[in-house]
Amino acid sequence: MTEIDIEQNVDEAQSAALELAKLSDEERTEALHEIADAIEARTDEVLEANEKDVTEGERLLEDGEYTQALVDRLKLSESKIESITEMVRSVADQEDPLGKTLSARELDENLELYKVAVPIGVIGTVFESRPDALVQIAALGLKSGNAVILKGGSEALHSNRILFEIIEDAAADAGVPDGWAQHIEAREDVDALLEMGESIDLLMPRGSSEFVGYIQDNTSIPVLGHTEGICHVYVDDEADLSMAEDIAYDAKVQYPAVCNAVETLLVHESVADEFLPAIADRYNSADVEMRGDEATREIVDVEAATETDWDTEYGDLIVSIRIVDSLETAVDHITTHGSKHTDSIVTENADRASTFMRSLDSASVFHNASTRFADGYRFGLGAEVGISTGKIHARGPVGLEGLTTYKYHLEGDGQLVATYAGEDAKPYTHEEFDEEWNPGRLSDE
Repeated sequence: MTEIDIEQNVDEAQSAALELAKLSDEERTEALHEIADAIEARTDEVLEANEKDVTEGERLLEDGEYTQALVDRLKLSESKIESITEMVRSVADQEDPLGKTLSARELDENLELYKVAVPIGVIGTVFESRPDALVQIAALGLKSGNAVILKGGSEALHSNRILFEIIEDAAADAGVPDGWAQHIEAREDVDALLEMGESIDLLMPRGSSEFVGYIQDNTSIPVLGHTEGICHVYVDDEADLSMAEDIAYDAKVQYPAVCNAVETLLVHESVADEFLPAIADRYNSADVEMRGDEATREIVDVEAATETDWDTEYGDLIVSIRIVDSLETAVDHITTHGSKHTDSIVTENADRASTFMRSLDSASVFHNASTRFADGYRFGLGAEVGISTGKIHARGPVGLEGLTTYKYHLEGDGQLVATYAGEDAKPYTHEEFDEEWNPGRLSDE
């Protein structure tokens, strides 16, 4: 695909975004249900395409070019497709994020200012090997009234092609404006997107820290995303150790290839002798490779951790373990080595939990819960476009609300600024009130 084609596609997305923003919530919701039904009906086609990607992925894994984690993320199954369609329906049934009045203020009698939620516009996304990411992003874009540019990894080429075809056809049948979703494939097309700051409103990359950094350094377009998921679980000296064992196991083993899996386990020295042998047995049963500091290795037989381990997102059945002497040391370790993604404390002491949660600058901070809960679907957002570790404008799992911005609607009755200026200026009232924006409200009164 040439750069000229990309410019044309982005132009089409811009035009479609303006039309998409005018669709009613009922129309957008119905289109999403149509998409879910279509994916379900064409499950065999999706699995057939995915098999091509997985076969090639396993060949490259044998050649040492792919990791097992990447191949695991690539695989689809009937149950996975069921989860994908459930996700689309969940997004469809979320509350409409558009048209909400975020605040209302009377400037003067019959002069009312409303802050109203609206779509961002055109969102460019570049994502990793998981084919379900394409569906998530498209579903959230449609529900939030945004046009989306979808660039998946070459490792999922066949899966992404068939899923995009299904989504595009089903949305068109439901009356969604043509061009609202664009699928690009060539790696060089990404560089063309980075230069289209006048046409693309937001970029959301999902991938390695090097790749996200490259995106951020080579575009003037706002970028929302995260680089690494170096997540921690801290087992406090007042933890319920049975609970801590379950949480540490779930956070690593339940699905190790994702960014919200725990990578480093921190254990208070006063409970290490009791806790570490128990969790080590659990980890060994799941073939988790453990790497520990010197104090950890005096208690359990594990590989030696290096300084690099504390800064590594494994995305695999590997965990680093460090014994700490205090809550403050645990917080300092996370602040130094973490990626501001998700961190959890296990403790029965509410004051310590509060200190831990207020001391960290992570997008998600948990108390007595697995880091794996850091997910748009589990948060009740329907799904997520990605997870943001930045602070502007959205943090953590980015769902529908994170894909909106706002604009101001002023409803007047012929007022002039001159009335409120000069020696005899009329004062503003500037009073907040609770009322949804309705363009006919003043006329109806």
